[in-house]
Amino acid sequence: MDEQFEVFDEDGNLLGIESRAVVHRKGLWHRASNIFLFLPNGDLLIQRRQLSKDVWPGAWDVSAAENLLPGETFEQGAIRGLREELGVVVSKLDRFGIVTKSRLEVEATAIRDYEFQQSFRTIYDGPISPDASEVSETRAVNLRELEAAFIKEPDMYTPWFRRRADELGLFRLPSSEWHTPL
Repeated sequence: MDEQFEVFDEDGNLLGIESRAVVHRKGLWHRASNIFLFLPNGDLLIQRRQLSKDVWPGAWDVSAAENLLPGETFEQGAIRGLREELGVVVSKLDRFGIVTKSRLEVEATAIRDYEFQQSFRTIYDGPISPDASEVSETRAVNLRELEAAFIKEPDMYTPWFRRRADELGLFRLPSSEWHTPL
């Protein structure tokens, strides 16, 4: 069954509920969470999207990203996304930045992805068990190396990952910012 999302007008007023397919075909505003999972040494865990994904298949992405289900808060959706995509169980995440509006249109697939996005971050030192239907691989990456990779091979990374990293100042954070428990 196709997932159902709450849809909103551009100002964030709830309009109703639509299927994922309709939301992405018509470019309806919906909500999503992005999660930046840091390891204790300061590296960021990133994931490569499965080739079966309808948007940016095979590209490297944030640690986890999740469209919200009806009635979920941004944090509830983020916690669910970590559990479903990476097998990571946490009870709380820290907000990372503010809610932003993101538009992504992919002509080749007629995808129009219009999202209100909230990012979260956490430091995690436990088991990771990626769901093979969602994630083809994960790796830990040093932020300086990631910044260089964004410049050298930007198309290897999802556009929303690059955009959020810039908006959040990910590469301008002092190293103590991601080593300190959040």
